[in-house]
Amino acid sequence: MKPPPFAYLQPTSLDEAVALRAEHEDSAVLAGGQSLLPLLSLRLAHPETVIDLGRVPELVGISEWDGGVAVRAMTRQRAAERSELIRQRLPLVSRALVHVGHVTIRNRGTVGGSIAHADPHAELPAAALALDAELIARGPSGERTIPASEFFHGFLTTALEPDELLVEVRFPGMPERAGAGFVEVARRHGDFALVGAAAIVALGGDGAIADARLVFIGVGGAAVRATEAEALLRGRAATPESFAEAAEEAAGGLEPPSDLHASGDYRRRVARVVARRALQEATPR
Repeated sequence: MKPPPFAYLQPTSLDEAVALRAEHEDSAVLAGGQSLLPLLSLRLAHPETVIDLGRVPELVGISEWDGGVAVRAMTRQRAAERSELIRQRLPLVSRALVHVGHVTIRNRGTVGGSIAHADPHAELPAAALALDAELIARGPSGERTIPASEFFHGFLTTALEPDELLVEVRFPGMPERAGAGFVEVARRHGDFALVGAAAIVALGGDGAIADARLVFIGVGGAAVRATEAEALLRGRAATPESFAEAAEEAAGGLEPPSDLHASGDYRRRVARVVARRALQEATPR
């Protein structure tokens, strides 16, 4: 199918992009196009105006930020995947990125585009939740900071206002003595995950778990953080038994949807497995 007709605008500065977004109420933002273009072609989206951010240089870049990493919204996923700074400070993001589609997809897809799109099966929203990222939105009244825990409202729905743009994602650094794990199950390599889990495990000086983070994808309208399972792990020994108990606790509270790809019961059972494996993978050696 062909997309419906729309006006096409291509700003060359961030100020211009923000002004156009505010001026055109029925507009869609084109970042990498990996999500928007299929929606347009299937006529599931029909905006009057498409604002292409591909020529806004202020929206591209990776830099140090307060012990972590700041990623500008239009930074390509492949650039983030190959970044040595991200690899060293944010191993969870590196592990998540390799699961995003194929290399050709990551060459076009953007970090901010994936997070702003908020697909419940996408990997980067899970990494943002697990790392307590800060999302920087900009609109006509200026910039505001939105915690990742408050950003994702539901299926393809976020805290962004209609006249705002996501301009930067700020990822805090990993905790000390921490490892990262990301495990997902998909029908084929490159497909959206049926279920996935992102995990961080940090050990204290005594070898016990000082901190743990666990986030699921593919089990609801948005990525889901398993806070009760995280609390269960803190202070425990980093053993397969502890991880299995935490995975059981986390999966037991899920109510995954059923669709043509998998039943809710199957997704819940898979969630137990990927959670346990992600926690084991995240345990520092």
